[in-house]
Amino acid sequence: MTVIAVLGAGKIGEALLSGLLHGGHRPEDLLFTERYPARAAELTERYGVRGVEVADAAKRADVLVVAVKPQDIDPVLTELAPLLGTESLVVSLCAGLPTALYERRLAEGVPVVRVMPNTPMLVGAAMSAVSAGRYATPEHVALVKDLLAHVGEVVEVPEGQQDAVTALSGSGPAYFFYLVEAMIDAGILLGLPRALAGQLIIQSAVGAAKMLAESEEHPVLLREAVTSPAGTTINAIRELEKHGVRAALLAAIEAARDRSVDLGKAHEG
Repeated sequence: MTVIAVLGAGKIGEALLSGLLHGGHRPEDLLFTERYPARAAELTERYGVRGVEVADAAKRADVLVVAVKPQDIDPVLTELAPLLGTESLVVSLCAGLPTALYERRLAEGVPVVRVMPNTPMLVGAAMSAVSAGRYATPEHVALVKDLLAHVGEVVEVPEGQQDAVTALSGSGPAYFFYLVEAMIDAGILLGLPRALAGQLIIQSAVGAAKMLAESEEHPVLLREAVTSPAGTTINAIRELEKHGVRAALLAAIEAARDRSVDLGKAHEG
C-alpha cells in the first residue's frame, strides 16, 4: 500500500484522512503532522492514525499532501527540501500556490500535483480540481484523482485555470452559505421563526442542488420553470436585478480570483 502523509491536519486535512480511511486505506498506511500536541492526540484517538514530525513524514511517506495555510508554506518547504527525492509525490492543497513554487524550492524532478478542494470534503461531497506540475506524470495525476474520489468529485484542469477554480468552487461554498444566511434573515423579517426559516431554505437549497446535478436542463430553464407571469418569483427576480446581485457575484468571484493570483505572487521571490 502507498503510505500517505497529510501535512497539516486542519479541517481539510482531517476530512481527507477520514475519507481515505472510509475508502479502505489502513490507519498504518496514513500519517499526519500537526503543530498542536493536543490536536494530534485527539486525531490519533479518533482515527488510529499516527501523528509525526514533518521530517519523519518525508522519510516514510510515498505521497505528501501539503494542507497548510498558504502563508505557512515557507517553513514546510524549507524542512522538506533536503529530504525529498524524485520517488516522492507532493500534492498541494494550498490555495494560490503554483507547482512552480514547489519545483523551485524542492530537489529537481520532484513531482507535484496542485489541487483546489473545498470544504464540502467534510461531508464527502467536495469538488476538487487537479493540475499536473512539470514533473508529474499521468500516473501521478491518476493516483491523486483516486485519492480525492474518496471525498467527492474530481476534475483535471490546466494549471492556468486554477486561480479561477479557486474563486469559483474553492470559495464557492461560502457564497452559498452567505445567500442562505440572508434568505433565513428574510424569513425572520417576514415573521417566521428562525428554525423554520432555516429548515425551509436549507431543504430548498438541497433540492435545488439535486435538480441541478441530476437534470440536464440549463439553470436558466430551471429558474424559468418557477417564474410564472406576474407571479411572486418574477417580482423577486426583478428586485435582485434592480440591486445588481448578478453583477455583485461576478465582481466578487473576480476579486477572489485576483486574491488567489496575489497569493502565488507573494512567493515568487
